[in-house]
Amino acid sequence: MSNEGFFEKVYRVAKLIPHGRVTSYGAIAKHLGAAGSARMVGWAMNGSNNKDVPAHRVVNRNGLLTGKHHFQGTNLMQQLLESEGILVVDNKIQNFEKHFWDPKNEL
Repeated sequence: MSNEGFFEKVYRVAKLIPHGRVTSYGAIAKHLGAAGSARMVGWAMNGSNNKDVPAHRVVNRNGLLTGKHHFQGTNLMQQLLESEGILVVDNKIQNFEKHFWDPKNEL
């Protein structure tokens, strides 16, 4: 499987994350049958700038905004999440389980 093909599959899943919900890099990787490829999902999110992908809705498995430095401005990722009703404190999503969307169960 080429990286480009994998990235496109990641983008397809990420585009399905509902407004006000989040998922993790690992959950997307598992859904795509590539458990252990969470870092590659992160690379895909980093390269998704002009692909209309809601990358702000993809966080690490603990609800931390580990990819926030890839967004323009200091708090853009947090601001986008908060505009969808998700509370973020110290770069961590509050009530993570409530907001978590697992593509394996939802798709």
